[in-house]
Amino acid sequence: MLLSLSIRDFVIVDALDLSFDSGFTVLTGETGAGKSILIDALNLVLGERADPSVVRQGKERTEIAAEFDVADLEKTRDWLKDNDLATQENLLLVRRVVESVGRSRAHINGRPATVQQLRELGDGLVAVHGQFAHRALLQPLAQQQLLDDFAGASDLALRVTQGFEEWQSLKKQRLQWQTNAAALEQERTMLEVQHKEVSQLDFEAESWQELLAEHSRLNHAASLIEGVQAAQHSLDESDEALLPQISALVERLKGLSEFDPALKQVIDLLEPAALQLQEGVYALRHYARRLDIDPARLKEVERRIEVIHNTARKYRIQPAELPDLMARCESRLSELGGGAGVDALLANEHATEANYRQLATELGAQRKKAAKILAQEVTASMQTLAMQGGKFAVDLAVRNEPSAHGLEQVAFAVAGHPGMPPGAIDKVASGGELSRIGLALQVAMSKVARVPTLIFDEVDAGIGGGVAEVVGKLLRELGGHHQVMCVTHLPQVAAQGQHHWRVTKSIAKGIASSAVDVLNASSRIEEIARMLGGVQITAATRKHAAEMLSVQSQNY
Repeated sequence: MLLSLSIRDFVIVDALDLSFDSGFTVLTGETGAGKSILIDALNLVLGERADPSVVRQGKERTEIAAEFDVADLEKTRDWLKDNDLATQENLLLVRRVVESVGRSRAHINGRPATVQQLRELGDGLVAVHGQFAHRALLQPLAQQQLLDDFAGASDLALRVTQGFEEWQSLKKQRLQWQTNAAALEQERTMLEVQHKEVSQLDFEAESWQELLAEHSRLNHAASLIEGVQAAQHSLDESDEALLPQISALVERLKGLSEFDPALKQVIDLLEPAALQLQEGVYALRHYARRLDIDPARLKEVERRIEVIHNTARKYRIQPAELPDLMARCESRLSELGGGAGVDALLANEHATEANYRQLATELGAQRKKAAKILAQEVTASMQTLAMQGGKFAVDLAVRNEPSAHGLEQVAFAVAGHPGMPPGAIDKVASGGELSRIGLALQVAMSKVARVPTLIFDEVDAGIGGGVAEVVGKLLRELGGHHQVMCVTHLPQVAAQGQHHWRVTKSIAKGIASSAVDVLNASSRIEEIARMLGGVQITAATRKHAAEMLSVQSQNY
């Protein structure tokens, strides 16, 4: 869960250091005091797009840091290990800095990180429900995603989409083949001939270089033999050969060195030269044994070089590019179905279709099961949200054609009054009803949420009275399973909180600044009274506020 949040120079916040508790926390304050800014700061540190305008007026940077306890979040701990960002403690520290010039930096457990990594972490840590979230209920895709999330089938839904796209890609390929069968068959035949011709060369880049070297040696064999023989003659075989003369010279100097040791230095220079010449003679003899004038082999090598050059010239490439040509042929033949043509394409298409339908059927079964439970839970909540006798339903209509979203169309339906059949939610529900249904859905979704921290940002807008009290009770019940925070203007909701924060705004030297106070029992009465009575707070209003808080404390 969220343990602390540190904010520096963010919009109208100068400096805030907040510590969080488990259970249900309410945030209240005058309109414009900056209650939602705390949520905005948390969103920013968890990877939301950075904008230089969030930097407080006159400051160079905004800095936000949040600390989480991840002891119970196995997936988060595994993610940190996989990304080499884990610490020995079960704590997570994320930090974001946004500069007024537009630069942004992120850190996870003290190490540089990307914004994408912040987002990946944030998805498993915090879920924010905004006051206009109910508007998404009018979108069919949003309804489907809500049901899949409730069913715990989001990953399966993604696999269904991927399976559908793979199936359609192969289907398109097969139809393209059938539509252009003659042209594609001609292309395939040409590629097969090309591939066969190149593969028969048995061509490799290394052997090509060796072949060229052998050709050069065979083509100049006579000159090589003549040159080697002349070198051998000059070094070791003639009457005036160099090697015997230098060897004799070295021996004579060795004898003279007995009379003058200074000659030792000259001997040390000449003796290695004699040894090197001897090694050169040995190397020439070895090389000469390999030399041979072989016209037959020369012709054979020349014929192979000519064939390779002709093949490369035919396809307008260099000989060294022949392996690449063969690889391109193999790749395109694979796309065209290899040697089996349309039969192979059709077999692949049928296999991917079967895989898609299996996944989609499994997804449909999970949706059907979850739809019944979700409808029951939302319907039950509606009875307490001034919609007695109302009914919520999730319709799963079989699609005329399979789609990337499965085999059924998800649609939310509602009956706002008893005795009425459920109708499409965008046709039947009024604005107020839609807001309450949206809240009931968010509460139901939160019960199965995998994230430990749930934040509700004025989701109680548009309701009041007894309904507001019910909303507060629902959120407090959620606080028994999650860390829940709610920004609210309603005293009935605020009175349900186990922890109460008040956000205030002041202006000094023309610059606004927000502050957060943790309320005790007496200051909490004052805040609830303000929410009940406005500017003029009477003794009766304070008594009413105290009674509201007392009743709630007795209920729990």
